[in-house]
Amino acid sequence: MFFLLLPLFVLAHFSHHLVAAQITPLLPFIRDSLALDYTRAGVLVSAFNLAYGASQLPAGWLSDRFGSSTLIAIGISGVALCGLLIGISSHFLMMAAVLVLMGILGGGYHPSASPLISSIVQEKYRGRALGIHQIGGTASFFLAPLIAVGIARVIGWRGSFLTLSIPTLLYGVTLFLLLNRWGYGRIAYGNISTNSKSIDNNNKAGGHSRSLIPVIVLNSFIQIFIYSILSLITFYVVDHFGGSKEVAAALLSLSHSAGLWAGPLGGFLSDRIGKLPVLLFAGVITGPLLLLLNHVSLGFSISLVLLLIGMAMYISMPVTESYVISHAPMQSRSTLLGIYYFASRGGPGLMTPAVGYLIDKYRFSVAFASTGIAAVVLAVVCSVIIVRNELQPDR
Repeated sequence: MFFLLLPLFVLAHFSHHLVAAQITPLLPFIRDSLALDYTRAGVLVSAFNLAYGASQLPAGWLSDRFGSSTLIAIGISGVALCGLLIGISSHFLMMAAVLVLMGILGGGYHPSASPLISSIVQEKYRGRALGIHQIGGTASFFLAPLIAVGIARVIGWRGSFLTLSIPTLLYGVTLFLLLNRWGYGRIAYGNISTNSKSIDNNNKAGGHSRSLIPVIVLNSFIQIFIYSILSLITFYVVDHFGGSKEVAAALLSLSHSAGLWAGPLGGFLSDRIGKLPVLLFAGVITGPLLLLLNHVSLGFSISLVLLLIGMAMYISMPVTESYVISHAPMQSRSTLLGIYYFASRGGPGLMTPAVGYLIDKYRFSVAFASTGIAAVVLAVVCSVIIVRNELQPDR
């Protein structure tokens, strides 16, 4: 059953992100249509991200207690319904309100899907399974800029949201019916169904669980820093370098394409050499890569840096999930994952408008330098704490 479920969840992850993944590449179109500055454009991104992050907390709690299929279905079909509403939105405030609703409805997917996948695979293969699952989400962020901009050129940015929301809505309903038919609808770590004999019944958290907090903090901020910059990178290409909207979307797509190989690679390496070395590597390189954005030109150099930035973000995602699942008590895994998703997905909602303000008030270089330096400092502090914890003997 695992070999059937995993491809379904790869497609589910793709569907979950497909509609929302259009927001960033379509920002130049939306900006022109609604007459936005960088700050208000950042507010639109934040409207979704803040609600998406905040909703992870109750979603994790609910998944631990009531099962996963309903939350997964809402995380796909509910987002699609909001995409349809965005397609008929007529002004800034209406679109911001719908994006908040989209974030709320989408928050249940990750705290429900990742534990379910982990529960049906042996621990030694968990990193690889979560890395493969990540391919679906990455593929949506990779393809959405290309598809959305192509559709927007023909029928407008609203038409892109309408077009991609309909199949997403149908898949969410279909997956919900299949999960319940096969007995996976009520599976949660806090209330494991007996219908699946392959579920991991290890109730103890192993390893150095005292490193959970610095690991979650470090890898949440990796994603906060990177996602906030990528949310406005299309404006950097269009307004700073004078590139076209199509080139901007292609470069954004290139950055997200790293997840097609970095996520599975990170999961594989974490299964072979350990989770912490992979996580520390991603944390250490994030700041310098963001600083390099001030020293690129439109062409090979910005393409390479954006690809490496995407690698740093995506290589840490499945490994962090695997680390939390492997070191947290079984009854609290979805809840702790909810906290991690709350920070990593909601954090950009606070930071993106701040980055936009720095760009409006000063320039792109100040925003990149500030973010890069903050990432370097955080990586050093968290790495020292984690290494110290790992070197201390168990008590």
